[in-house]
Amino acid sequence: MTEPPAGPAANESAANDPIDQSATTDASVTDETHATTAAAQRRAYAELARSDDFRELRRRYRGFVFPWTIAFLAWYVLYVFCAMWAPGLMRTSVIGNVNVALVFGLLQFVSTFLIAYLYSRHARRRLDPKADQILTRYAKAVER
Repeated sequence: MTEPPAGPAANESAANDPIDQSATTDASVTDETHATTAAAQRRAYAELARSDDFRELRRRYRGFVFPWTIAFLAWYVLYVFCAMWAPGLMRTSVIGNVNVALVFGLLQFVSTFLIAYLYSRHARRRLDPKADQILTRYAKAVER
């Protein structure tokens, strides 16, 4: 059986010990720092959530999302209702074997991609600049 090192070798061994007291102290400082940072983040978010800029951002978002969601759902329900209660209309030939049902179905895809494009444009022009301002204010508030 070997004996533990004595002298300078013992100090090196203690420095590499994963359960060293200084490491435990550093961990508690890190935990305190994390708790302080988390508290600062919560305070900053609560302050920004009450701000006029944040309310304006939410208003702009809702002003786009709600009407377009309602429009798309109404369009989709119209498609389903026509398929269920107006099969004669849906069987109507448009060109050759292409009927109204197929056109309506394809227009569902077109409308989905159109709304996605319009939203990305809206977000880039109306939401992102305001969100960037709010994010900058948040970062400054957390740094304090």
